[in-house]
Amino acid sequence: MTTTAAAGPDRDAARVPVRGLTVLYDAECSLCVFVRDWLAKQPKLVPLRFVPAGSDEARHRFPGLDHRVTREEITVVGDGGQVYRSSAAFVVCLWSLRRYRRLAHRLSTPAGAHLARAAVLGASKWRESRQAADPGWGGRAYRGGDGWTYDPQGGWSYSPPPACADGSCATG
Repeated sequence: MTTTAAAGPDRDAARVPVRGLTVLYDAECSLCVFVRDWLAKQPKLVPLRFVPAGSDEARHRFPGLDHRVTREEITVVGDGGQVYRSSAAFVVCLWSLRRYRRLAHRLSTPAGAHLARAAVLGASKWRESRQAADPGWGGRAYRGGDGWTYDPQGGWSYSPPPACADGSCATG
């Protein structure tokens, strides 16, 4: 029996079929939200549930995961406890879709794995470039270090950072 760092013992996929997947995605990343919406619209062979990475729900449902890591790379959890990260998570998402299962099988070969890895690395580099251009920008909301937040749907709001809870920090 083998083990993986986050998943625990190998669950033997032949004996433990995947009947549902939970996709942990960065709800503040416009690319991640776009992919979530695209996945949600596709005809599925295996149901997908979407949970924001690092959220209270994610922490409650998966207490054994390193939730800091789930915000940094795509993570998918199977209903039998299987944990897929990075390109394996990308491939298992495609595998769950009616129209893309054949592609997922191709991407799971040694040659296809290079292409899957390149796709995930490309998405990761895009996210990094967006964050480097404006560190406060999460794709949908702007978060300044001074406690101000802008959400296109809700406008500006202020929540004092813990260090400023006594009102000693400037807000303007």
